[in-house]
Amino acid sequence: MIALACVLTTGTARAQSGLPAPAGGPQGAPAPASVQQRAPAFQAPPAPPSPSAAPAAWSVSAAVFTYIEPDEGAYGVYLQPTVTADRGWLHLEGRFNYEDLDTGSVWFGRNFSVGRTVTLEITPRIGAVFGNTNGVSPGFTGALAWKTLEFSTETEYVFDGGDSADSFLYTWSEWAWAPIGGWRVGFVVQREKVYKTQIEVQRGFFVGWSSDRVDLTTYVFEPGASTPTVVLGATVRF
Repeated sequence: MIALACVLTTGTARAQSGLPAPAGGPQGAPAPASVQQRAPAFQAPPAPPSPSAAPAAWSVSAAVFTYIEPDEGAYGVYLQPTVTADRGWLHLEGRFNYEDLDTGSVWFGRNFSVGRTVTLEITPRIGAVFGNTNGVSPGFTGALAWKTLEFSTETEYVFDGGDSADSFLYTWSEWAWAPIGGWRVGFVVQREKVYKTQIEVQRGFFVGWSSDRVDLTTYVFEPGASTPTVVLGATVRF
């Protein structure tokens, strides 16, 4: 009787105090499955699988430069189109009327880029030239920028397959300042074969405007000459 009273007293006291029953459940029965399978409260959820890196997107641009040379007869005005496609390190390019009139070229290159405050981008490349001029052409493009200042250059050497005496060095270099609102001004130097001018290297200035997708630029070479060369450039990026 005394033992039974102790058991009843203990059960009554536990019920009144709100203490939980032993983990084994009443009568020592196994705990419910929901209790047995519950994870500890401190266990962190499993980390989600890391997503695979997305491939670099293509960056495509199309440009047309209109050359105006008043004293060059039928070729006083001509168009020079260029199309480029970049994806990560890969650079592809096609041009017409650049190395020579009625001449095309296709290019393959490797993009490199370094720096944050001062940035350097350079693309060594190799091209095949065909048309009025046929040959192979190694070259590079590069740009060095700091804040609103930039120097850029595009240089190649064409090894003429028909006559080595016609091999030629081409270059186009710009020193630019972007003061405000997408506007650019600066100096430009070119050495090219299309026009047989008395001046082997032409110098001039340019004024341009750029947005995220469009560049519009006017170049004037040898502005002090009686018939300066004018180049109108328009580029669209996709």
